[in-house]
Amino acid sequence: MKKQRCSEKINLFDLLSEEIVFIILDCLNTNPFDKKSFSLVCKSFYITESKHRKKLKPLRQEHLPAVLIRYSNTTHLDLSLCPRINDHSLFAISKITSFTLQSIDLSRSWGFSSSGLLSLTLSCKNLKEIDISNAVSLKDAGAAALAEAKNLEKLWMGRCVGDLGVGLIAVKCKEIRSLDLSYLPITNKCLPSILKLQHLEDLILEGCFGIDDCSLAALKHGCKSLKALDMSSCQNISHLGLSSLTSSIGGLQQLTLAHGSPVTLSIANGLKKLSMLQSIKLDGSVVTRAGLKAIGDWCVSLKELSLSKCDGVTDEGLSYVATKHRDLRKLDITCCRKISDVSITHVTSSCTFLTSLRMESCTLVPREAFVLIGQRCRFLEELDLTDNEIDDEGLKSISRCSKLSVLKLGICLNITDEGLAHVGMCCSKLKELDLYRCVGITDSGILTIACGCPDLEMINIAYLKDITDSSLLSLSKCSRLNTFESRGCPLITSLGLAAIAVGCKQLIKLDIKWCHNINDVGMLPLAHFSQNLRQINLSYTSVTDVGLLSLASISCLQNMTILHLKGLSPNGLAAALLACGGITKVKVQAAFKQLLPQPLIDHLQARGCVFQWRNKVFQAELDPKSWKLLLEDTVP
Repeated sequence: MKKQRCSEKINLFDLLSEEIVFIILDCLNTNPFDKKSFSLVCKSFYITESKHRKKLKPLRQEHLPAVLIRYSNTTHLDLSLCPRINDHSLFAISKITSFTLQSIDLSRSWGFSSSGLLSLTLSCKNLKEIDISNAVSLKDAGAAALAEAKNLEKLWMGRCVGDLGVGLIAVKCKEIRSLDLSYLPITNKCLPSILKLQHLEDLILEGCFGIDDCSLAALKHGCKSLKALDMSSCQNISHLGLSSLTSSIGGLQQLTLAHGSPVTLSIANGLKKLSMLQSIKLDGSVVTRAGLKAIGDWCVSLKELSLSKCDGVTDEGLSYVATKHRDLRKLDITCCRKISDVSITHVTSSCTFLTSLRMESCTLVPREAFVLIGQRCRFLEELDLTDNEIDDEGLKSISRCSKLSVLKLGICLNITDEGLAHVGMCCSKLKELDLYRCVGITDSGILTIACGCPDLEMINIAYLKDITDSSLLSLSKCSRLNTFESRGCPLITSLGLAAIAVGCKQLIKLDIKWCHNINDVGMLPLAHFSQNLRQINLSYTSVTDVGLLSLASISCLQNMTILHLKGLSPNGLAAALLACGGITKVKVQAAFKQLLPQPLIDHLQARGCVFQWRNKVFQAELDPKSWKLLLEDTVP
C-alpha cells in the first residue's frame, strides 16, 4: 500500500531534464493556447514554460511589466499590437529585460520620445534589432538615442529623421547589416557614412526623393558587402545613377526599382556587371521591349522577376526573357494585359521549375493556355489566376501541381465545382484558397476542398450566392483555418458560423458582411470558442447590442467594422466599446459620433482606439455576375 502511494506521488516529468521539456514545448506551435494550457497543469510546468518562452507579442500595454517579469528570458519583444507604448513602458522594458532583449518591434507605436528610446538603447546592450517605422515624431534626437545601440544589426526608421541623424547612426552603429530608410528626407550628405558600413547587406531607400544620380555616385567608394537594394519610387534616378551603382557592388543579389524611371535599354545595360543578381522587381514601371530583352541578356543568374502592373510588357519581350532564364523560380506578370497565350507557351516550356506564378488580370490569355501550366510547371507552390479565363479543364490540369499551397481564383467566372473537385482531390498541401466571386462554385465544391485540404488556413468565398451552412460545416473540420471571408453569402446563418467557431479555434480574421441571416445567436459561440479572433466585419448583418457586447470576452479582438447594424443602439455601442479593452480600431457610422458622449470617445482614444467615422449610405448589394461588365464599360 505504501509503495502504491509513493508511486502515485511521482511526477514522471520530474525525471526529464529541462532541455527535453523545452524540446517538447517547441512542438506546441500549432495553437497559441497550447503552451498556456501546458503552463496551467501544475506549478513546475508554469515555471518551465516561463523559462522556455523567448518571444512575446503582448496584446495590451498595461500588462507589459507583469508579463516581462514572468518571462524573464525574453529576447524578442513584438509590440505591434500595442500602439500606446510610451516612455514609461520603455523605461520598464529597459529595466526588466536589460540583459536578455535582442529585438523589439515598435512599428505600430507612436507615444514614446527620444528619452524612452535612449533608456532602451543604454540599458539593453544586446539589442540587435529595432523597428520604429511609425515613430514619425522622432527627430535627430531620436536618432542620437538609437546610435547608442552599438551592437545594432537591423534598423527600420520612421519618416522624419534627416541626414544628420542617419549619418550619426551610421558612424556609431558599425555592425548594421539591414537598414530601412524608407521615405526619409535624406540626400547624398549621409550616404558616404552609410556606405562605409562594412557589414551592410540590405539597404532600403524606397521613397527617398532626395536621392538622385549624384547621390549614387558615392557608391563607387564603398558598400562592397551590399546584397539587396530597394530604390522603389526614386524618380530622380536614371541610367547614369544605376551605372554608378553597379560599378562597385558586383555582389548585389536583389534589386528593386519599382515605380521608378522607365526601364529602357540604357537602364537595363546598367545591370551588365551584376553577374550575381538573382531578383529584379520593376513593379509599376514602364518597361520597353529593348529594356526587357537586355535584362534577358545580362542577368544570367536571375531566379525572380517581378513585372506587376508594368506598362509595355509584350509577348515578344516576355517570351525572350523566359527562353533565356530557364532557372527562373518566381514570375509576377500581374495586370500585364498585352500578353497572350504566346507568352504562356514560352514561359511554361522554358521555366519548368517555377515555384511561384502570379498573373492576375492577364485578360488576353485564352482558357486553353492554362492547361499548359499544369502540364509543364509541376513544382508550383503559389499560383495567382485572379480575373482570368481559366475553366474546369484548366483547373484539372493545375491539380497536377501537388505542392500547391496558395491558389487564387477570384473572379474566375468559368470554373465550377467539377474543376474545383480536382484541386481538392490532388492538392492536399493547399493552405490558401481565394474563390472571391467565383459564382459557379457551390457547397459541393467547398466540400471537396474541406475533405482534401485538411491544412487549409485561409479561404475566401465572398459573394458565392449558393453557399449555405453546409459549406461551413464542412470547413469546420479544417482546424488550422485562421482567415474566413464569406461576405455577401445570403444563405449562411448563425448555425454555420457556430460550426466554424467550434471547429476552427485558431480563427484570427472573420468577414461576414452582408450575411443578413447571421445574428446574435452566431456571436455567442464566437465569444466562447474564438479566443484568437482579432478582426471582424459585421456590417449589414442582423447582430444587435447583445451580440456585439458578447464579443467583449475575446481579449484578442482589436479591429471591428460595424456599419449599418439596424439593431445597434448608441448605448449598446458604448457598452461594447468600453468592455472590449483591447480594441484599437473601429469603423462605424458617422451618425454615432453625435450620439456618443464626447468624454467616452476621448477615453477610448486615450486608451489607443482609433475611430473611422463613415458617412456611407445603405447600399444594395451588387450582382456578382454584372459588376465586372459594368466596370469594363467604364474603362476606355
